[in-house]
Amino acid sequence: MKEYNIEELLGNIDFEKNKLHSTKNNIFLTTYEIAVLKKYHITYDNCQTAKQILQQIEMIIPDLDDLEIEELDQVSMSIAERDYYQNTNK
Repeated sequence: MKEYNIEELLGNIDFEKNKLHSTKNNIFLTTYEIAVLKKYHITYDNCQTAKQILQQIEMIIPDLDDLEIEELDQVSMSIAERDYYQNTNK
């Protein structure tokens, strides 16, 4: 059985990347999502809902290359999933 160095593994995990932050309109985004949105000049702080952020992402995707699309698509899916679970009546 393979042994792992727990201290080393924990040292390699970026806990800050997935920390949730609330925008001024109470939309929750991770540190990573905020960094990507800023990179592509998406004004998430002006959006009232997560769906508006997703619309802004969809508007700029046609102008990007494949790697950029993949990065924004990943963020878009993450935001959409969180929005679904937070705002769907159960």
